[in-house]
Amino acid sequence: MPDIIQLLPDAVANQIAAGEVVQRPASAVKELIENAIDAGADKIQLILKDAGKALMQVIDNGCGMSLTDARMCFERHATSKIRKAEDLFAIRTMGFRGEAMASIAAIAQVELKTRRHEDELGTCILIEGSEVISQEACSAPTGTSISVKNLFYNTPARRNFLKSNPVEMRHIIDEFQRVALANPQIFLTLHHDGQEVYHLPAASLKQRIVHLFGNNYNQRLVPVEEDTTIIKLHGFVGKPEFARKTRGEQFFFVNNRFIKDNYLNHAVLIAFQELLPDDTYPLYVLFIDIDPAKIDINVHPTKTEIKYHDEKSIYAIIRSAVKRSLGKYNITPTLDFDQENSIGHLITPKPFEEIVQPSIAFNPDFNPFATEKKTNEREPASYRSTGVSDHRTAIPRNWDTLYEIAKKEETQQYELHQETATMAVNEQDVTKNSEKQFFQVHNRYILSQIKSGFMLISQQAAHERILYERFLQQLQNHSGVSQQSLFPQSVTLNSADFELLKELLPDIRALGFDIREFGRNTVVVEGIPADLTNANEHELLEQLLEGFKNNLAILKLDKRDNLARSLARNGAMKAGTKLSMEEMNQLVDQLFACQMPNLALNGKPVISTVTLVELAERFEK
Repeated sequence: MPDIIQLLPDAVANQIAAGEVVQRPASAVKELIENAIDAGADKIQLILKDAGKALMQVIDNGCGMSLTDARMCFERHATSKIRKAEDLFAIRTMGFRGEAMASIAAIAQVELKTRRHEDELGTCILIEGSEVISQEACSAPTGTSISVKNLFYNTPARRNFLKSNPVEMRHIIDEFQRVALANPQIFLTLHHDGQEVYHLPAASLKQRIVHLFGNNYNQRLVPVEEDTTIIKLHGFVGKPEFARKTRGEQFFFVNNRFIKDNYLNHAVLIAFQELLPDDTYPLYVLFIDIDPAKIDINVHPTKTEIKYHDEKSIYAIIRSAVKRSLGKYNITPTLDFDQENSIGHLITPKPFEEIVQPSIAFNPDFNPFATEKKTNEREPASYRSTGVSDHRTAIPRNWDTLYEIAKKEETQQYELHQETATMAVNEQDVTKNSEKQFFQVHNRYILSQIKSGFMLISQQAAHERILYERFLQQLQNHSGVSQQSLFPQSVTLNSADFELLKELLPDIRALGFDIREFGRNTVVVEGIPADLTNANEHELLEQLLEGFKNNLAILKLDKRDNLARSLARNGAMKAGTKLSMEEMNQLVDQLFACQMPNLALNGKPVISTVTLVELAERFEK
């Protein structure tokens, strides 16, 4: 029997490795930018076309490569980062495996131009599917320019699995933001289809956060600083009142490498315990500097997971540092852009000789219990001349009991209120109208009598169910009705949310929104769905996108179902809204016209029924 085990050709091995290293355009962007950082560049440009499917170009001013290095960088396991196995435990660079360039070249058309500072001419190499097409000398600026065209051109199955341009662009923006946060000292730009998405000059970490997420983040940041023998921790956390319902703005960096770690994330959440509403997550950008010998980053192909020698100590340090910063700095917003929140600038020292002792003026003859006559005798002449005090009454003896009423706790009495013009007089009218009578309990529930007993309806859950089915039908029929705004509102979003909005724009318009793009990351809202009254356009749009991302992460819903669910939850009436009899009648009628009136959007019941038998069992023994 002949031998059956054979070595795979390099082209096949590279394509297999590409399946782990390059999953989508964002993966290639991450690898190319990290190579530019390792090359010592302080200026990096990223140029994209069709969300990276047609072109990804990274231009840097790093050290460049020689002719031999330019050719060797496309070979598997060829790297300048490590030389021996022991180097794996002293890694400070982003890349070290030597698989990225070989994997990218196996599934795309790559053009490399590079020149070192000491060379007069650079090198230009063209590679398609791991095959070198040409290699020649060329004129090029100092640094490296890599163009990746037609990703997955020779693996059509992989290309068919790519998502739409807005989805892929959001993944690229996520990777770009992580690199930008980790390297605020580097000038970074991002262009997509001829438009500039990001222009990030070299700045401090706080300025970089504000440049990425918006100027309103300047007042949300609380600095965190801790220096121990185990780790050095620095960065920022967000104030509790600005917490969001999605995890999108949570960043951990270990030795400037972005990581995902649920254990360390739990340490931050514990520090925010009892400060955050339910199901909300704070913003944080935290950097951990640790000895590379105490961690292992060679765990996952994406290098986003790390193992620590003493993770319990790191957990305790992060929790205590964040908790202390929240207590120390969460006082007033920062007024100066470059100055952190502190209480030092609130205290103005004064020379000792300028300090004046405060004086107190009082009337030693004042007697609040004096009678009217005595008061008239002792009051100033100005009062006696005007005659104002002649009409003043004597102070009662039990004057101090007036304050006891204010000290008593107010006992609030809840009533079942019913808004009717007149009450039924005889028993026949009461029996006739009992089916149409509703009572509101605590402005939260609607109580109605039925033949077998009574039922309680949660008004918020009922309204969410009504709006959800209505919006879902509008999305299917494109029949949403818009209520035009008297004054159109412009809404500015961060780049990731703007790309998400562009992806959802056809369906959002089908719901009744009248929205048009207006410049960079800005839209103008000229109308909102007619079902949503008294809604703030900016808050409604942000809550809609926030709810969509939250549902997408937890429930994995269909896009239209997700959109209808998010808008229904944000547009429904809240618990505590007082309703008239007509509004309660209308709400109940619309609820029972739904396909699933008994089930809320969170899976819990909308209606709770109590029968006469259950009442009898409760009161009778």
